[in-house]
Amino acid sequence: MIIRFGYVSTAISLWEASPSRTLTFTRYQKMSKAERTDKLLAVTHENLKSTERMVHYNIAHEIPLYRFSSSIAPLATHPEVKWDFVTPFRDQWREIGRLVRAKGIRTSFHPNQYTLFTSPRPEVSDNAVIDMEYHYRMLEAMGLENEGVINIHIGGAYGNKEETILRFHENLRKLPFEIKQRMTLENDDKTYTGDETLAACQKEDIPFVFDYHHHMANLGTMELEKLLELGFATWERIGLRPKIHISSPKTEKAFRSHADYVDADFILPLIDVLRSLGQDVDFMIEAKRKDQAALNLVEDLSKIRGVKRIGGATLQWK
Repeated sequence: MIIRFGYVSTAISLWEASPSRTLTFTRYQKMSKAERTDKLLAVTHENLKSTERMVHYNIAHEIPLYRFSSSIAPLATHPEVKWDFVTPFRDQWREIGRLVRAKGIRTSFHPNQYTLFTSPRPEVSDNAVIDMEYHYRMLEAMGLENEGVINIHIGGAYGNKEETILRFHENLRKLPFEIKQRMTLENDDKTYTGDETLAACQKEDIPFVFDYHHHMANLGTMELEKLLELGFATWERIGLRPKIHISSPKTEKAFRSHADYVDADFILPLIDVLRSLGQDVDFMIEAKRKDQAALNLVEDLSKIRGVKRIGGATLQWK
């Protein structure tokens, strides 16, 4: 069994490399038209430059998974701003995509918690479509629209989970086909269990991203081995190995909060099940220390008897 590791958005080991610099709408409103354009271009340029630095960092450290920041282009989905964030930076976008493809890095996006299709308010689903389109346009700009994925949660229950999940399936019809083909769904830590999320994935033919920490905070009824086995089957359509989100609790009291690093002991029961299934997987590390947490976990697990480190962030279990 082989497990590859990656991290989210920002390599904190790099100096001044945030790919998520922002421009608030309040500040934007106070600017002249020329200042607005200049600022949007300047912030996006810096975010793209940082993103490219991150990709080079991943290549140097042999980190094969990376989740792009959702905040590369500020105010790109704001109804009063919407602007062309692709054309002025076409070369930068393409270069990032070229590097990713050349080195076989697996990439993704994860829109925020407001991108959901469960709300009874139609405008919320309409805005979710806009946000999904924004993320898809970034994949297109990099030439990764047939490789990257866009991951979201199902959303809230709104007092009636059965009615809400029906509304989720109905609202999802608003999403353009090509975008839906690249989306994934993840179980959450409070509302939709792994069982429920898997059922939605199976119905919509969407890959299931299993979050182990969320699962432990919000258990379903299905045995973990069966849940994983059925979940892995949902990845067959797009031809990617299954992805699992990994983090560990900050404290017992703050169980849902992510710790700075991943406690290897917390995830060893999951690894034991994966070994029994003989399934290669990818681990996306969601700990606070990001790249450092990912590499630290690789180091910790590589010390286990029978585990061989075969890359900077890739391990093999005998």
